[in-house]
Amino acid sequence: MADNAVSGETTSKQALVVEGGAMRGIFAAGVLDAFLANDYLPWDFTVGVSAGSTNLIGYLAGDFGRNYRVITDHACRPEFINWRRFLRGGHLCDVRWLWQQSFADVWLNLERFHQQAIPLWVATTAINSGEPRYYQIDRNNLHDVFTASCSIPIAFRDFPQIEGEPMTDGGIADSIPVRWAYEQGARDITVVLSKPQGFRKKPGRFPGLIRPLIGKHPALYEAVRTRPDRYNDTLDFIDNPPEDCRVRVIAPPEDFPVGRLTTDADKLDKGYRQGMQTGSDYLAAAGLEKPLPQAC
Repeated sequence: MADNAVSGETTSKQALVVEGGAMRGIFAAGVLDAFLANDYLPWDFTVGVSAGSTNLIGYLAGDFGRNYRVITDHACRPEFINWRRFLRGGHLCDVRWLWQQSFADVWLNLERFHQQAIPLWVATTAINSGEPRYYQIDRNNLHDVFTASCSIPIAFRDFPQIEGEPMTDGGIADSIPVRWAYEQGARDITVVLSKPQGFRKKPGRFPGLIRPLIGKHPALYEAVRTRPDRYNDTLDFIDNPPEDCRVRVIAPPEDFPVGRLTTDADKLDKGYRQGMQTGSDYLAAAGLEKPLPQAC
């Protein structure tokens, strides 16, 4: 199901929004594990983008430590990130392999996910229009939707299809779907970012360089070119939400060491621990904190 209001209504009040960011998703993995350790799942619905979406299904399935294992193991293998393959015309980041192999190797409690009551929505970008599409995850679409949402243009050279429509990284059209959550009726929104607060996206230095790579898809090119403006507009919404809405932000600290393609084990572990601590601090401020277990 795409582009429909949550449960057909606009009555949901509390939402969790999780940004993507490839390997920077290790921070959200830590935050969500801190939530799991405290049985904290108060949401009427959740929405994620790219790595944020795959983090969310592990969280909603109740699988503590799963996201940590996938990011620090499978996502660090050459089958996923491979510069030599990319220079030879292949994928830099083979997201289809990553999703399928980690799904096969690392337990994901899908029955628990489908039985629990919190919907998971995932953002993608439509190639032909450059516009966002939002899909509620169900038993039939999860493989296609997660692969599409994580498909970084150029780095992944395919455009996965959902219901016959080619898609790519949801972060192109809507990196942080907080405004969409508001439009679905959420008035208490928690946002997990993948960069420290205060960050603003700068215009691309050489936008013309990407035109030959995606020039056959003018709407996608325009979406990529104008992404910084939309991203910063979303940050403005987060900083100054409507009067009837509260937006709470969970963001990495200034010394967060993980970049989009970081595979250094120590940096990833530090980023995860920072996420666990920040999530714990968030709960402590609300009087909900419990002792945190160790990651698996």
